[in-house]
Amino acid sequence: MRNIKLTIEYDGARYLGWQRLGDSEKTIQGKIENVLKQLTGTEIEIIGSGRTDAGTHARGQVANFKTDKTIPVAEMLEFLNRYLPRDIVVKKVEEVPERFHARYNAVGKKYSYFVWNDAIPTAFERHHSFQVSQKLDMELMNEACQKLIGKHDFIGFSALKKTKKSTVRTIEELSIQREGHMLHFTFVGDGFLYKMVRIIMGTLLEIGSGSRSVETIDEIFAQKVRSEAGETVPAQGLFLDEVYY
Repeated sequence: MRNIKLTIEYDGARYLGWQRLGDSEKTIQGKIENVLKQLTGTEIEIIGSGRTDAGTHARGQVANFKTDKTIPVAEMLEFLNRYLPRDIVVKKVEEVPERFHARYNAVGKKYSYFVWNDAIPTAFERHHSFQVSQKLDMELMNEACQKLIGKHDFIGFSALKKTKKSTVRTIEELSIQREGHMLHFTFVGDGFLYKMVRIIMGTLLEIGSGSRSVETIDEIFAQKVRSEAGETVPAQGLFLDEVYY
């Protein structure tokens, strides 16, 4: 049995997220599996490195699947990109060791979040950024970023209801770059809880707009309660850039 690894790029604007849904064809996983079924003549289940929510994008999502077909990887790549919708692109197809697992073997991820910081919206980036009209204080947001870097229990920055698993994660990088009106937030860490990046972003933007203080980061860590953190920002500004193995 062969184990095939896919590196995938997609614009999530018109999809209901990564995970296949029984009552909808508008998922990334479902679209790819349907094309693989055409290619192999068999039912294929792909395993993603993690789920992305409706509207979230990816530049480097990773998935794998098993097959006993002898189709060359170059042929798989060509077939997938010929028949997939144009907003889903397979960037690379590789044969990997049998034990490789896209989710369980991942040791870290890199995300980006884009904020259009101007009172006038952007026509071109409306599906790929979140507009914030009010002026944002970069110095305060950078100060808050420094508090979030490191190993912490991020349960207060998560939409998880209940879990028996550890909610301790390590953020290695949290930085902000400005290009004109666009702010680019970069997150690198060993893993991220459910909606963690979007909740951190909501908290940072509230700090930047002056509606909460930098010190509330410490309070959220101490209280470990979701309601203490900021709003969950929309998914359209979020990109999964890379998965580390």
